[in-house]
Amino acid sequence: MILGIDASRNRSGGAIAHLRGVLGTDDPRAYGITAVHLWSYRSLLDQVPSRPWLIKHNPNELEGSLLKQLWWQAVKLSQTAGKMGCDVLFTTDASTVCKFKPMVTLSQDMLSYEPGVMRLFGVTTARIRLLGILWLQNRALRRSAGAIFLTRYAASIIQRSCGSLTNVAYIPHGVGDEFRRREETVQWPADVAQPIRCIYVSNAAMYKHQWQVVRAIAKLRQLGYNITLDLIGGGAGKAQMLLDAVVMECDPDAVFIKQRGKIGHAELPDTLREAHLFVFASSCENLPVTLLEGMATGLPIACSQRGPMREVLQDGGVYFDPENVSSIIGAIEKLVTEPLHRKKMSLRAKAIAEDYTWSRCSSETWQFLARTYQKKLQNEATI
Repeated sequence: MILGIDASRNRSGGAIAHLRGVLGTDDPRAYGITAVHLWSYRSLLDQVPSRPWLIKHNPNELEGSLLKQLWWQAVKLSQTAGKMGCDVLFTTDASTVCKFKPMVTLSQDMLSYEPGVMRLFGVTTARIRLLGILWLQNRALRRSAGAIFLTRYAASIIQRSCGSLTNVAYIPHGVGDEFRRREETVQWPADVAQPIRCIYVSNAAMYKHQWQVVRAIAKLRQLGYNITLDLIGGGAGKAQMLLDAVVMECDPDAVFIKQRGKIGHAELPDTLREAHLFVFASSCENLPVTLLEGMATGLPIACSQRGPMREVLQDGGVYFDPENVSSIIGAIEKLVTEPLHRKKMSLRAKAIAEDYTWSRCSSETWQFLARTYQKKLQNEATI
């Protein structure tokens, strides 16, 4: 089997980490895949390790505008993959416009599907764009010979829209070993004068609810808790404006809220190890990579109860309603005031994270792609 991978639209941190994780661990030749052709833009190809079975392609169009990228994907990709002898095309972005057959589609985006999220965007161009993405992704999934979902939650929600799919796999991302804490648990502040450092890693977006977390931290300080919040990830637009307004309202002198913007992925493990408590308040996720990283670090976690979070974190955290400040306060306060429960949650989250490895993700991905190809051959043999 010769496999093609279309990574032309992999722009998010999670999508890039997934590609590197799959290509950088298990050897596909163990599953009958003799060669892998990878199409993407130059800076991403440079991040992917070289392998004897991997052939990298960098079409000029992928360095151009989004319109040029889409034109290449719609017009040239199928023909190019055919010339390379590809038996299956694995597309890592479900909003593809490529018509190659057979194709396996990886679904990594939930924003167009999550009930209630659209209302956060009002009547805007962003909402129209999400509706367009919904149509494209449904079309690609229906036409695919196989679909990979990151969580069962995402598979269930998305198939309510695109319809039931017959060949599906549930393969979660992994988390890098650099995040796995060696010591048993987080060292909690021994002195009450030392602040309890909370951290929330995510870009500012309407479904991330950072401003609600800021209000919760401010209220906890009013209740007498020496607690601070680091916001990592940056942002722009309406969500960032709302966050800035609430920060100015609650902490005008920047005493306990620190916005650090986006940091390099290599800096993140050490940044997480400096924290005492991890907060995750998103209401829309497919598989939250930053939550996995917080779990692997062994931080006690106060987590949103929405989306796939309970599937991922299971019984390894304290849950809250991300749109209810009192609920957020209750979850954080429980972890702060109950040291035995805090330790239990920390150890449990860390143990659950052990199952999320890139080796597992890579192996299961190659297996599913190979099985899909074998099903194609079997179907052709019976015709």
